[in-house]
Amino acid sequence: MTNDWMIDVLTDLRKFATKQAMPELAEHLDDAILVAATELRAIEAGQNLLEADEYQSRDLSGTLADNGVPG
Repeated sequence: MTNDWMIDVLTDLRKFATKQAMPELAEHLDDAILVAATELRAIEAGQNLLEADEYQSRDLSGTLADNGVPG
C-alpha cells in the first residue's frame, strides 16, 4: 500500500484517544482506519468506489447530505 502513512496517522490518533480515555473517538477512528484501508486498496486496484452518477456525500452526522446532484 503506497499510502500506508495515512493508516499510520489514524492508528496513532486512535492510540492517543485510547490513552486519553476517549473511547468513542477511538471507536470512530477504528472505523476510519477500515474505511481508509478499503478505499486505498480500491484505488490501488484501479477501481472507483463511487461512480459519478451515484455520488453521495454525507454530512458530519453520517447521514446523506443534499449535494446538489439531481436524483
